[in-house]
Amino acid sequence: MDKIKKVGLTALAGSLAAVSANAAEMSVSGATLLTYTSEDATEVTGNPFGMKTNLAFTASGDVNGYTVSYMQTSVDQFAGMSSARLSVDMGDMGVIAFDQGSGSGLATIDDKTPTAAEEIWDGLDGLTAGGLVGAAGNSGVFNYINTFSGVTVNAAARKGSGTSNSDGSSSGSGQSAMDIALTGSGDMFGVDGLAWGVGYSEAENGEQANAAGLTGGENEHSTVFANYSMGPVTFGYQVSRIANNGNGATDEDVDQWGIAFNVNDDLSVSYGEREIEYQKASTTNVTEDGEGIAIAYTMGSMKIAGNRNEVANNAGTTGSDDKMTEIALSFAF
Repeated sequence: MDKIKKVGLTALAGSLAAVSANAAEMSVSGATLLTYTSEDATEVTGNPFGMKTNLAFTASGDVNGYTVSYMQTSVDQFAGMSSARLSVDMGDMGVIAFDQGSGSGLATIDDKTPTAAEEIWDGLDGLTAGGLVGAAGNSGVFNYINTFSGVTVNAAARKGSGTSNSDGSSSGSGQSAMDIALTGSGDMFGVDGLAWGVGYSEAENGEQANAAGLTGGENEHSTVFANYSMGPVTFGYQVSRIANNGNGATDEDVDQWGIAFNVNDDLSVSYGEREIEYQKASTTNVTEDGEGIAIAYTMGSMKIAGNRNEVANNAGTTGSDDKMTEIALSFAF
């Protein structure tokens, strides 16, 4: 995205007086998205048109020899959503940050299969898609990033619940969690075009009520992916597991793949499939089957994209099927 404005930024007085900084540089970028969404025959689409706007503010400056940066993204989906990230770049010692919704740790590789537009689970029924790893989440977490011998380490840790707290406040009880993601290229193996990643995370279950029986173990998330590009074609494969070790909980095993083809510099298409086996404690296991196709065309700062996603046995519920078709027009500025 192009930077459209630069303004001077100086340290604030009052509560920030303890920190002195030189003038920093602030940049603003943004995008707007117009969508047309059609749902399956069992649902009422109503007005199919929707709009979203993003504004991203980024500021950085030197503080005592370290580069401190702040990023805030305001997402106007007429539902009040925003994210923020405060980072300190320590050079060879890496970057440490406090993240409120931008993405950290294992969540950065929860689905790395190639796609021309949205993921094959996007827009389907449910507040969140199943099978997405990342116990620490993206809100209220400390994040550490560094690269060693070509391998990038992205670690995250959260104390208590994953609530985005304002300054001077705290959240209620919840799981403390930590996770780590390792990513790299095929250079260390002598394989051009390869991108790979592995990750693991844990979340505390803590003591459960006596009525639940014995105390459950810690929840565990893990994933492995590999993407290989040859010319205009990229193929990706990923497996993940979510072991919810609380009493009576459901585990999830994920197996997915995707292929994307760049027709030219402006046009790309993709197709992917995904299976999630819900391993239930007291009933028969159920397998969710999903697939999606996407196409995208870019011309300068404008992009038009379309995707068609389908799922059977959604969220591990037998007979719960869903379909979604979306066409999106976006502009970056």
